[in-house]
Amino acid sequence: MTESFRRSGEYENPYEGQQNPYQEQQHASAPLNPANPVNPANPEWPPPPAYDPATATAAQAAPTALLTEPVSSAPTSRRRTRGPIALLAAVAFVAAAIGGGTAYGIQELTGTDTVASSSTSTSVVPTSQKGTVSGVASAVSPSIVEINATSNAGESTGSGVIITSDGEIVTNNHVISGASQIKVTTSNGKSYTAEVVGTDSKKDLALIKLRDASGLKAAMLGDSAGVKVGDQVVAIGSPEGLTGTVTSGIVSALDRDVTVSTDESQGQQQGGGGGQWPFEFGGRQFNGDTGSSTTTYKALQTDASLNPGNSGGALIDMNGNIIGINSAMYSAADATSSSAGSVGLGFAIPIDTVKADLSTLRAGGSD
Repeated sequence: MTESFRRSGEYENPYEGQQNPYQEQQHASAPLNPANPVNPANPEWPPPPAYDPATATAAQAAPTALLTEPVSSAPTSRRRTRGPIALLAAVAFVAAAIGGGTAYGIQELTGTDTVASSSTSTSVVPTSQKGTVSGVASAVSPSIVEINATSNAGESTGSGVIITSDGEIVTNNHVISGASQIKVTTSNGKSYTAEVVGTDSKKDLALIKLRDASGLKAAMLGDSAGVKVGDQVVAIGSPEGLTGTVTSGIVSALDRDVTVSTDESQGQQQGGGGGQWPFEFGGRQFNGDTGSSTTTYKALQTDASLNPGNSGGALIDMNGNIIGINSAMYSAADATSSSAGSVGLGFAIPIDTVKADLSTLRAGGSD
């Protein structure tokens, strides 16, 4: 017998060794697996095709397709744009932090007449000359002027500091007090007429404005609050009409109570040579009678040589920043003596006082 043995439950396959028409029909009617159209029975092989940009674009265009993909990619897109924005903000902050050092450059580019102000750490002196008197003198001298004021009492000589490129100048009130005519000479010898904008006799300050001036070099106003005793300083002015005279020294003391006259007539008792401004210190009067009308302010004391005509000029730190307006000096001799001169006791109005008073001066002053 040729009959084969079969286990229980097994049946003979009538199509054994032949093609099964039902299996063929099943394969023909089965839908293709989109992930594997070649081998629908094994969707995991071969692996899915690489990323297709056209397919991704079409998928993103469908409202419901790949819903989770935009959610996961959107934060990544925002993070990428946040970097440049943060950088620009940081740059703006740094520019603001160093805005005082660039004020003059911005002024020249924009044409606006703003006062250039900075901390005492900002240097306007070239690096090669930093810390030298010659470097300070070269950088700041173009911003210092000689002032000649004429009145019924005669003529007086003083100094001033240019604070805007169109000719605003800060000086002492006693330099121009009672003047009917004001003539200003710049460091390059050019002359201008000037008008009084405002005066503040209580602080011995005045603001004048040159007529038809432009393109002048404005001084950099520093920060007198940062000045320390022993700091080196430079003074520039026109003592006895000697335009652009430079002297140097140190800050000898801070917050000296200096009393000066507010009487208009006292400001014109200087004569043709620019006599000494009378002031009072420690209950004593120096360089003449201060009169009955006086005012007291806190001053920087310096041993840089100051002489008649330095009034209204600049006291400058070694970075080239203006830290004070020279206003008074002590002389051991009488004001009318030809031997009167500096003995190393000079006083300057702190520049912070000047900056705080600018808006008042521009509005006409407090007198």
